[in-house]
Order: sequence, then C-alpha cells, then structure tokens
Amino acid sequence: MASEDELMMQDATDDGESFDDDFYSGGDAHESDDDDVMDYDFNDNESDDDSDTCLAHNRSQSNFSILNEADIHKRQEDSITKISTVLSISRVAAGILLRHYNWSVSKVNDEWFADEGKVRRIVGLLENHVPLPDEEELTCGICFDDYPRNEITAAACGHPFCLTCWQGYIGTAISDGPGCLMLRCPDPSCSAAIGLDMINKLASDDDKKKYKHYFIRSFVEDNRKTKWCPAPGCDYAVDFIVGSGSYDVTCGCSYSFCWNCTEETHRPVDCGTVSKWILKNSAESENMNWILANSKPCPKCKRPIEKNQGCMHITCTPPCKFEFCWLCLGPWTDHGERTGGFYACNRYEAAKQEGVFDESEKRREMAKNSLERYTHYYERWATNQSSRQKALADLQQMQTVHLEKLSDKQCQPESQLKFIIEAWLQIVECRRVLKWTYAYGYYLPEHEHAKRQFFEYLQGEAESGLERLHQCAEKELQGYLDAEGPSKEFNEFRTKLAGLTSVTRNYFENLVQALENGLADVDAHGAYSRAASSKSLGGGSSKAKGGRGKGTTSRSSSSRNIDDSGHWSCEYCTYANVRSATACQMCQQRR
Repeated sequence: MASEDELMMQDATDDGESFDDDFYSGGDAHESDDDDVMDYDFNDNESDDDSDTCLAHNRSQSNFSILNEADIHKRQEDSITKISTVLSISRVAAGILLRHYNWSVSKVNDEWFADEGKVRRIVGLLENHVPLPDEEELTCGICFDDYPRNEITAAACGHPFCLTCWQGYIGTAISDGPGCLMLRCPDPSCSAAIGLDMINKLASDDDKKKYKHYFIRSFVEDNRKTKWCPAPGCDYAVDFIVGSGSYDVTCGCSYSFCWNCTEETHRPVDCGTVSKWILKNSAESENMNWILANSKPCPKCKRPIEKNQGCMHITCTPPCKFEFCWLCLGPWTDHGERTGGFYACNRYEAAKQEGVFDESEKRREMAKNSLERYTHYYERWATNQSSRQKALADLQQMQTVHLEKLSDKQCQPESQLKFIIEAWLQIVECRRVLKWTYAYGYYLPEHEHAKRQFFEYLQGEAESGLERLHQCAEKELQGYLDAEGPSKEFNEFRTKLAGLTSVTRNYFENLVQALENGLADVDAHGAYSRAASSKSLGGGSSKAKGGRGKGTTSRSSSSRNIDDSGHWSCEYCTYANVRSATACQMCQQRR
C-alpha cells in the first residue's frame, strides 16, 4: 500500500506539466472556484522594455529613496525651518526640539500645542533669556576666579562661566560622543539646553566639525524612517516608507540589504531565520557539538581528547598523563590480550550489550548527526556565497574590460551587448537567493516530509537552471572573447543567453514566492492538495501565453508540437528549436 509521501509525489508527477511550464515561464496562477485554495499568484513574463532594465532596478523603488550627506542636510534644514516658522521660535530652539523628539515634525507640533510649558521644561528651553548681572567683574561658576565681564558668558539661564571653562566643558562633551547634542548648562541645578549657537561661539574648529557631524548623523540614527547603509565605507542613508511592502532596498553604492534587519537581502527567508542562522554560524554551539561528536573526556582530568590514531591505548597530555582505553574509558593497566588487545575491547562490547554506554553513545551519535546536518547546509550556503562574490568580480570585469573588447571583435555597439550584463546581474541575484534557500531548508521541520521533498525538488531545479545560465555566460561567452573576428553564431548566442536569463529569472521569482508562502500546496497531513497544486502551479483549463493549454493536455501533445516553420517548442522553457534538434538549445532538456 502506497505511503502518504508516495501519493504526494505521484500527485506532483500528475501535475508536473503545469508545474514545469509555470515555474519556468512565469505564467499566471489562474482563478479557481475553490476559495479555500492558496494561490501563489505567479506573475506573467515581463515586457520587453522591462527586461532591458537593470536587475537592481527591477523592484519598485517608490517605497524608499537614497540620501547623500547633502540630501540629509537639506531635509534637516527644511524640518528646522518648518518648526521655527510654525512655532515662532529661533532655529536653534527648533533644532533642540527636533533632536529631542527624534526629528519628528508632527510629534513636536502635537506636544508643543498640547502643553508648551511642559515641553519647554523637558527640553530645557527657557521662555525668557536671563541677562548677566550688570557688574564689571563676575565670578566663574566652575573655577571661581573673577573675570572681566567680556570674558564671561552664559546660556539662556544666565549662569556665568569664563570662556576657558566653557571651552573645556564643551570640548570634553564633544569628545565623549553624540551625547553632546543633549548638552545642558554646567550648573548642576540648571537644565537649560546648550544649542548650536553656543557651540559655534565657544568651541574650537575641530570640535565644531565633530558636533556638526553628530548633528547630521542624528537625523538618520534617531529617525525611525531612515537608516544608514550597512555596507563598509558607505555614507548613504536610506529613507523608507514603513509598511509599504518588501523591505529589500538597494543603496546608491549598489549594496542590497533588508531595511528591517540591515542584513543583506535574504528573500525567501524572514529576518528571524536570518538572525538565527547568523548566530548559529558564529556561536560556540557548533564547536561544542564537534567536541561532543569527535572527542571523549579524559576519565581523570575530564579534558576532551580527539583520537587521531588507530590504537585504543590513549595517553592524556601532561600534566595528567593518564593512560586509558578509548572504548570503555577504563585504566589501561586493566587491559591486555585478554581484553581484546590494542585495537578492540571486550569489556566495552560486553558493557555495551548490557546497556551501560547507551546514554553516552546516544548523545554522541545525536551530536554527530546534528553536526553533519548543519555542515551539509552550511557548506552549500557558503559555497553559493563564494560563487556570488566571484560572479560580482566577473561582472565588474565584464563591465570595465570585456564588454569593450567584445564590441570591437563582434563589430557591435556596447548598447547591443547589455544582455550580457543583465545575465550576470541575474546570476548574482540567483546566487543570493539560492544561498538563502539552504538556511530555509535547515530550519524546515524534519517531520514535514512532503514539504521537504517538494522543497528539495524545487531547489534542485533552481540549481540546475542557474548552472545552465552561469555556464553559458561564463564559458560559452569566452569563446567569442577569444575569437579573432566577428562570429556568425553570435546572434544565436545572444538569443540563447537572453532566453536563459528570462527563464531563470521567472523560475527564481516563482521559487521565492512559493517559499515565502510556506509551500502552501503541501497540506498539514503531508500530502498535496491536487486542486491547490493544479491551480497555484499552473493547472486548470485556462490558456497560458501563446495559447498553450495548462493541465488539460499531455506533455507529448502540448510541448512537442511542431509549428508551420518546422520548429518544436521545449516543454520546459518554450524555446523554439529546429526540427532536427534532439535537445533544447536553450535549457539542454532532451526532446
């Protein structure tokens, strides 16, 4: 009798035609009468104009904007002007208010008009300026020396301090960091705020630069809608419309990251999974797992020992030097030929049969299996990361060196070779997605066998498709770079590479959407819902692009039709191949 998993895979096979067509071609997921069925809502192929757009700009950028230092300064000044005008206060006071309320203009307005007196007390803005006493000499409140009136100054509160003490007080606060933006009067009993006017008047030139630097950075760091790009050495900030959809943003430095967690873009996994995965990669837990799986503690000093030779006679390192049996952990003095010799231990085998070592062996075996499973996913995660870095370097090389060289050899303008750049951009993006699918797979519950099998199938197809594209863009292109002159086959190569780029892009977009939906076609009982699978992966009786029926005709009749020009359409990527071809020239699938 067939198991549930076998039935599930049979359902997947039955719907295979529509699945392959939709996942590779980007066809629509059609409406169904069953309202309870989940829908991946796969999108149609992009238009020709859209396909010419750089991959970094494929996603809508209407939900974020990139700010350089000049943009930040302008927005900061505009906010100060708004508050200064509406509240009829000085620009210095407006800056202090905005800084206290995290640069939220609406928050400042709400609080001010609700209770102006309370806001002034909290922030340290005095309504009336207190002048210095009308005396020729005044005593500094810090050093207690007497100074002429022109060598004494005060904040709005009127507490007198000499210029030297002011400079030392302000300089020390600025050296301590951004906390200087909340500076108050040096008098312990006074909370009057020290604004930018006092800094400009009393601080040294270096301290003024530092203060203005902190002031500008506070506009980004204290603003919940703005964050710095996390790329090393990047000075751009990203202003984001919270709640506007995807958190993926691309900075002006070309670095893409998740605005929510500031890690690199990580679709299809969520921020929580990324956090757990990064923590696991850097934590000591895996070191402890390795120690537990590959070592045993010395029976005397308890230090972990790794066995690196065949003999079971182990000698601990100085100062312990305890000699024991690796198998049963007993003293070696109790061992000899009667216990099995140097390479076996009858005591261990007998004790194992009696169940003495069951618990420790079980723990060690579990640790070993856990470590092997983690290593499996981590190695592939890291390998795709390395491949992505190599693809980025190849893309840079293509843009700066090879494109001009290829243009000269093939006698074509560089504007007609941008399909190569698009292919490399797609490779970089797909490597990123594929990398994170391994983190997704690691945290996919092991008891959900059907989902795991479905996921591994999708992942395998993604790897296969990406390798085809990568090989075409890397190895096949090299032949045209090494050619002596123009090649007649270059236009065919253009069609092939552009087609592979489109096919791979569609597949990966659908893969990301499917994983983000939690592989909803697999129900909680570990079997596919036939209706859901047919619908969301392209089934049903409606027509797809080019008039291809989905789910109603068999693979042999729908994907191998020969048209009037004598070409046959590939069942996977719909590429039109010549009649004599036995395998698709685009995706290499056999006819």
